[in-house]
Amino acid sequence: MRQWHIVAGAVVITAALAACSGDPNARTAQAGKAVSVAPGTLTRTELAQFAPLPKQMANAKSPSTAPQVALGRKLYYETTLSSKHDVSCNSCHPLNAYGADGRAKSFGDHGQLGGRNSPSVYNAAGQVAQFWDGRAPTVEEQAKGPILNPAEMGMPNTAEVLAHLRESPEYRVAFKAAFPTDAEPVSYDNVGRAIGAFERGLITPARWDRYLEGDVGSLTLVETRGAKTFVAAGCASCHNGAFVGGGLYQKAGVARAWPTTADSGRLKVTGINSDLFVFKVPSLRNVAMTAPYFHDGSVASLDEAIRMMGQHQLGVELTDAQVKDIRSWMDSLTGELPVEYIALPQLPKR
Repeated sequence: MRQWHIVAGAVVITAALAACSGDPNARTAQAGKAVSVAPGTLTRTELAQFAPLPKQMANAKSPSTAPQVALGRKLYYETTLSSKHDVSCNSCHPLNAYGADGRAKSFGDHGQLGGRNSPSVYNAAGQVAQFWDGRAPTVEEQAKGPILNPAEMGMPNTAEVLAHLRESPEYRVAFKAAFPTDAEPVSYDNVGRAIGAFERGLITPARWDRYLEGDVGSLTLVETRGAKTFVAAGCASCHNGAFVGGGLYQKAGVARAWPTTADSGRLKVTGINSDLFVFKVPSLRNVAMTAPYFHDGSVASLDEAIRMMGQHQLGVELTDAQVKDIRSWMDSLTGELPVEYIALPQLPKR
């Protein structure tokens, strides 16, 4: 394994590098500026903005058990959790396709379209919150939402969900094994806890992680240059850390007005006017595999998404070559699917 040789000297940054929580005008004033990148491997300062994926994404308050994970895996694939018994979590977040169904907006149980693009469930448990507007703090809470959402799985109430599960002797046994100290193991909270326990194991380590751990040969020269360009442009002020994003909220259209404004974003959750058009910054893990992009799935091309982020969020004009380099680096964020972990389990007979 080739180890790090840190290059001295700073990256030349002519774009604005205001932090995500800083003054939006700091970027606006620099709108249209170019980005200059120093050659070589990533510097210590550049590397410090990222981290390898964690080995696990445990729930500190309620550590998962093997029976909970096994039950959660079944519930993730279970279509009887939808009103017409034909939609599961895996329908909109197919695990063999990096947790994204390739649609701008997913179809619900009655064929209706959802309001936003379905984000990937991979590596989601380690992020600051769930959903584009952050309305669920954990994957356990998030898992309970779509089942009762009329535009998604469409179950009318928790009582009907639990009635279906309690009809199955196999599920009764599985819930008892997963939650042995509960007076009533088959509860709606436990549905969320089990699915969340399973989702906490959906981790996709990638070549980028090996690079961060010191294996410089894990990335090509073009990919390395793309990573440096990504940092130099200011992208890492929001897309940083182990998940390359997913750690904070940001307004869509910091430097230049966002082209679509139908969705008011986090404002619907908080009622705070400053949260208008604010969304959770998505993780860029597996981004090359999860088109289309943005909260409304309005952009099919990753190259175009990169260009738009430079213009609308950072106020910079990336050249075609720089877009290509960043795009190449993003390929290194494509991780290994946990094939055995996500294998379709034997589901209880109906």
